[in-house]
Amino acid sequence: MRNFEFANPEYLWLLLLIPAAIAWYWYRLQYIHAKVAVSHFDGFNIPKTSLRQYSRYIIFAIRLLALIFLILALARPQTRISSKDISVEGIDVMLATDISTSMLAEDFKPNRLEAAKEVGIQFINSRPNDRMGLVIFSGESFTLCPLTTDHSVLINQYQTIESGMIDDGTAIGDGLAAAINRLKNSKSKSKIIILLTDGVNNAGSLDPLSAAEIAGMYGIRIYTIGVGTIGKAPYPFQTPIGIQYEQVEVKIDEALLKEVSQMTHGQYFRATNKQKLESIYQDIDKMEKTKLDVTEYARKNEEFLIFALVALILLALELILKTTVFKSYP
Repeated sequence: MRNFEFANPEYLWLLLLIPAAIAWYWYRLQYIHAKVAVSHFDGFNIPKTSLRQYSRYIIFAIRLLALIFLILALARPQTRISSKDISVEGIDVMLATDISTSMLAEDFKPNRLEAAKEVGIQFINSRPNDRMGLVIFSGESFTLCPLTTDHSVLINQYQTIESGMIDDGTAIGDGLAAAINRLKNSKSKSKIIILLTDGVNNAGSLDPLSAAEIAGMYGIRIYTIGVGTIGKAPYPFQTPIGIQYEQVEVKIDEALLKEVSQMTHGQYFRATNKQKLESIYQDIDKMEKTKLDVTEYARKNEEFLIFALVALILLALELILKTTVFKSYP
């Protein structure tokens, strides 16, 4: 990118001499001619002002232009050419989301699962340089979307999540295993799993702590999020007379989730409402920043010579015109 600037802009104040010089020149014109008082102009043949008479102002105009270019040359005009080399190194992120039936509890609006989907999509949109993927789990786990930079595909898959897509239960270990399997061969310097659940591990074939140990071996960091209010939450039950709500106790194995995170140098969060969940994702976003290397190059070129040269040419032109075309005789 090319920018124009002055190295000594204080000299530009000298341009104020230009209107002062014009005013002085106009003032002198009023008194340069001899004055003769006559009663009337009858009998005088007064010629019209010729083009040659008007041309006498050319010398003054050339001198002003020369002065302007000299002042600009003193201010040292420069062009600065700058460029930037930007290298972006994204982070590989697997989202592991619990879709068990308990995620239908309505302590989050409209329910835990829908709130998690909305906030998760916001998080995806906030990180355009990362590769992301999606694992869902309940009684078993399933990779809904492998790592991809096509976030529109990932978001479309995220929006299709519904409770009941796979067998019910809470297989936290299997959910982690599916996410680890997608990240283990990644060459990215930063690999993370964001696991969101509202329950206690009660299904699956792999213990969550064993899964965390495997993640640590591959340099994968795990952030765990427990979703659910403190105490009891309204849960919809289908009955012959329609949906009825009961207050169900919220049970989250926070000790397990904390240990899983600590084993992989991650962090555990507790979300008691949708606003808190949004805040948690924002915190993770700040902690896992995409690497951005920016190297700026700048080169300055002096441009005063062309201004000084133009001023010299104008002064020479003034001298030539004064001694030839506009030469005055005593």
